Amino acid sequence: MLVGVPAAEPVVGEWRQRHTRDAPAGIPAHVTILFPFVEPARLGEVEGRLAEFVAGTTAFDLTFARSARWPELLYLEPEPAEPFVTLTHAIEREWPDHPPYGGAHETIVPHLTVAESEDSALLDRIAADVERQLPIGTRVREASLFVENDVGHWHEHGRLPFGHSGVA
Repeated sequence: MLVGVPAAEPVVGEWRQRHTRDAPAGIPAHVTILFPFVEPARLGEVEGRLAEFVAGTTAFDLTFARSARWPELLYLEPEPAEPFVTLTHAIEREWPDHPPYGGAHETIVPHLTVAESEDSALLDRIAADVERQLPIGTRVREASLFVENDVGHWHEHGRLPFGHSGVA
């Protein structure tokens, strides 16, 4: 599950296509809420409850004003980050067999991946290009469920609208 950020595509879309694994496979610019999640065959069982959690999150304004780095990853920091963390934890409590990133990371750091590379100079050049085009602002109104087909391509399965109250 993710929050798509179409407003970021003009700034990061080409970089993502060339320097990420997920963009060429059909994933748009986004902030991840929870991955991995239930297999596609089970989505029908959980979609209603999942929609309740998402509806418990208030729509909010989102800004990407700066980039940041991990050693081999350039990303944009969402402001605010808290709604993403709160929703991820709420869903994780309901489906504890599906921890964020498969349990690989103890701390959730919401982010929009721009590029992945072992070439630090390349990431520096990409960061300089992207940062000239910041800030990016948008209104977050929904999350999307993406599923992977048999040949590794992802497509949007459905959209879950945010609501007007606190997180469930």
